[in-house]
Amino acid sequence: MVKLRLKRCGRKQQAVYRIVAIDVRSRREGRDLRKVGFYDPIKNQTDLNVPAILYFLEKGAQPTGTVHDISRKARVFM
Repeated sequence: MVKLRLKRCGRKQQAVYRIVAIDVRSRREGRDLRKVGFYDPIKNQTDLNVPAILYFLEKGAQPTGTVHDISRKARVFM
């Protein structure tokens, strides 16, 4: 099963996150299938590849709660 979840990047105390499609059994920093977005909570910036997100959702991927909230704010989900 594939999930859309956050992958932590950046330095200490300055975390930024990539939104990735990743296998459920992989750890947080594990190898991802595809990078589908970027989220910076400090600057409150998001950059989403909407066609890629919709592709994985059509294939049955489940977004985590945080990724779902970020996507909803970016109006991927209506």
